[in-house]
Amino acid sequence: MLFNSFEFIFVFLPIVFIVYFFLNKMRLILASKAWLAVSSLFFYSWWNIAYLPLLLVSLLFNYVTASILANEQFRLNKKMILAAGIIFNVGLLGYFKYCDFFIANINASLPANIKLLNLALPLGISFITFQKIAYLVDVYKKETKEYGFLNYVLFVTFFPQLIAGPIVHHKEILPQFKKLQNKVINYKNMSLGIFIFSIGLFKKVALADTFAVWATQGFDRSNTLTFFEGWITSLSYTFQLYFDFSGYTDMAVGAALLFNIVLPVNFNSPYKALDIQDFWRRWHITLGRFLTQYIYIPLGGNRSGPKRTYINIMIIFLISGFWHGAGWTFIFWGLLHGLATVINRYWKSLGLKLNKVAAWFITFQFVNVAWVFFRAETWEDAMKVLKGMSGINGFMLCRNILETNFLFKSISN
Repeated sequence: MLFNSFEFIFVFLPIVFIVYFFLNKMRLILASKAWLAVSSLFFYSWWNIAYLPLLLVSLLFNYVTASILANEQFRLNKKMILAAGIIFNVGLLGYFKYCDFFIANINASLPANIKLLNLALPLGISFITFQKIAYLVDVYKKETKEYGFLNYVLFVTFFPQLIAGPIVHHKEILPQFKKLQNKVINYKNMSLGIFIFSIGLFKKVALADTFAVWATQGFDRSNTLTFFEGWITSLSYTFQLYFDFSGYTDMAVGAALLFNIVLPVNFNSPYKALDIQDFWRRWHITLGRFLTQYIYIPLGGNRSGPKRTYINIMIIFLISGFWHGAGWTFIFWGLLHGLATVINRYWKSLGLKLNKVAAWFITFQFVNVAWVFFRAETWEDAMKVLKGMSGINGFMLCRNILETNFLFKSISN
């Protein structure tokens, strides 16, 4: 069930909203939380109910693990318990998201013919995994309170942020569900939520989906691209991705606000960034926060000198690339951003600066070129677009109107 679907906008969301606040009005607070949790699980099951038992088992395992970590009476090695919890979560993600990737690479590098598992990826597993790991780490560090199983389930599965984030922190969300003033309809939040949701819906349907047609034609349907076609293709995907992800986040923020829950901001005009570090402070902010707090800082951050700092930067960006997708193009995309961040840090350490216009232009073009690898299904697709952008295949806009004039085809469709 997508946020821009008829079922979500006109059926699911209104019913959940009405019943939730009706139960709160009747002072059935526990029932209202249970209703919201069950509704979120239903939302999850709409995609594929076969994975609901997996989610429930995962929730139960993580909650029990967190309870053990929080209980001072258990004389167990808490670090080992934490490690087991992290391995369990990463193992689930790895099995469903990366098994076929590893099998395909083994088959390609060795004389092997291992059959692919062709597993469907459970809904939102990448985002859910990071939220659960962050919670376990915070329990281990004694930075959480006892919230109860129902609250924990609601924290992980709350439907506005379930599919594609933002990656929320328990301190941001769980206290909001406990506030009594959030149990009644807030018409200011309601109107603001509808407004933000509508903006996100416009970004997704009117902008992202339009750019997607052009990007798809260039990446997936054209055999070769000229200079202008290459740039139209790459820029179309650059804006498609932003409006799609930013729009989806806006819809998540708006839907949550209807229930008086404020989700964190996830985008802050990233294409206005003046360097690559600035870009990552503006793009997918909650992912950057997780990678910084739970990977970069534990690795040592910038506390052990420039060399170690650069290594840590490369590690988190390679993890980020692999987290986004099971493919070498995603890993290479992460590598590019890691190298760019290292170069930018070194540049700043020398006290060098660029004119703002030049800094913006270079940053935006780097991001645009890097997105080519993020979008391409294969290396060949990426090289096809980059060759077009470089002018290798000529500069004419339309070599064959029937085959490649996808701009006019897209508009007519």
